[in-house]
Amino acid sequence: MDFWQRYRAIDARDTRFDGQFYTAVRTTGIYCRPSCPARTPKAGNVTFYETSAAAHDAGYRACKRCLPEAVPGTPAWNLRSDIAGRAMRLINDGVINRDGVEGLAARLGYSSRQLNRILSSELGAGPLSLARASRAQTARTLLVSTSMKAANIAFAAGFSSVRQFNETIGEVFAMTPSALRATARHHRAPAAASVSSTALTLNLPYREPFDPGIFDFLAVRAIPGIEEGTSRSYARTLRLAHGDARFRVDHDAGAPGRPLVLTIGAVDLRDLPSLLSRVRRLLDLDADPVAIDAALTADPRLAPGVAAAPGMRMPGAVDPQELLIRAMVGQQITVAAARTALVQLSQAGSDSTVPGDGLHRIFPTAAQIVASGPGLLRGPQRRIDSVCGAAAAMASGALDFGYGDDVPGLEAKLLPLPGVGPWTVGYVAMRVIGAPDVFLANDAAVRNGIRALEPQADGAAADPDFRGLSPWRSYATMHLWRAAAQASKRSGPAAPEAQTTILTKVMQ
Repeated sequence: MDFWQRYRAIDARDTRFDGQFYTAVRTTGIYCRPSCPARTPKAGNVTFYETSAAAHDAGYRACKRCLPEAVPGTPAWNLRSDIAGRAMRLINDGVINRDGVEGLAARLGYSSRQLNRILSSELGAGPLSLARASRAQTARTLLVSTSMKAANIAFAAGFSSVRQFNETIGEVFAMTPSALRATARHHRAPAAASVSSTALTLNLPYREPFDPGIFDFLAVRAIPGIEEGTSRSYARTLRLAHGDARFRVDHDAGAPGRPLVLTIGAVDLRDLPSLLSRVRRLLDLDADPVAIDAALTADPRLAPGVAAAPGMRMPGAVDPQELLIRAMVGQQITVAAARTALVQLSQAGSDSTVPGDGLHRIFPTAAQIVASGPGLLRGPQRRIDSVCGAAAAMASGALDFGYGDDVPGLEAKLLPLPGVGPWTVGYVAMRVIGAPDVFLANDAAVRNGIRALEPQADGAAADPDFRGLSPWRSYATMHLWRAAAQASKRSGPAAPEAQTTILTKVMQ
């Protein structure tokens, strides 16, 4: 977007752009979200910033009226496959808190000096400033949503000291932590007193519309004891850097604001920023559904489905290594069969250290799969060897991938593995890094979805790979999967396991 496109967005107070850029006003010294209800400033007094960190570094403070830190994040970090986008995904996952700037730079293959120069040029702020802004956002969320002690919030948000926390809150928000907490507009959930592990309840901001079908997608794949899902909720355990965690997300479409409520049953406070980031990625909460739906409706095959289910999300992954194993197990078999195999494989996992609500196990680590997988997995020996071989590579460190990769990087790392083909890489790219432009052309359910929709849209077959919908073809894939499932339901009870979701997945 150029300056005048952004200026028109703030003049219209368009909420779709909240979190995608920030408006700083020289005459007031504050920065706002695009939808701020304050009077539109003169264009000559306005500077737009890609990130709130850039506005902080330029000397601006957050608006107390529109609270620009209380918005969904930008979808640009998934759209952008450059160093800036990859770095932001890792910063949001808490890499700087865990490994410092040197660790972030090493993951991206740059020196810390080079990385600082690139991010300052592209985003207007260096990695430390970006991490500081992320900590401020987490701290604000906890201050207004919970009754946690300020000292606990400081360390949960990633600050190294209470003094640093107080100074940052004062600089960013021009308020003390106590004054910021007093701005809370709703009842704060009680928090446990423990510093090492605590329970929290938070509302997750997102851009409307929101299609809850993502919960169905997760529910039919849920592994008992590790996950639990319904058409309006999802819960699971997972392992984070400092210990096990457990969370649940509920969607209440009938409540005012249609909130998504995150209940964290247990988490080490040092892992809280990472958990929040991964839950948002899992539910694709930083997506811009209006822009995506507008693009998809240009194809007459998809237009009816988009109208019927606006705001479809692309499910992410809370653990990249786990997602690769699940993708490899699920190749060329039905979702129901894959779930059965994964339930069997889950026996290799350990008991959760924070059990509760029927969730008591953790998905097995790569090392546990290497040790127990051959005896638990069923099916062709070639597939078993492929899964265990990938697990061995991850356990040894020879295979290291995650949120900081791009699609070419994933291809270079994964395609050499036996049993991994383009389908697997595309599926992992969709779910791990949120790649928005993946089209799984050889997926059987995608082909079935196209066949189900083409009779309703004469002449649309001229674009068999949906290239005209770039860069949103991953979302087209989601709509085709749903169309295939709906067509299967209409066809009768011949394949009950296929009626719940995607039919069969085929790898090149």
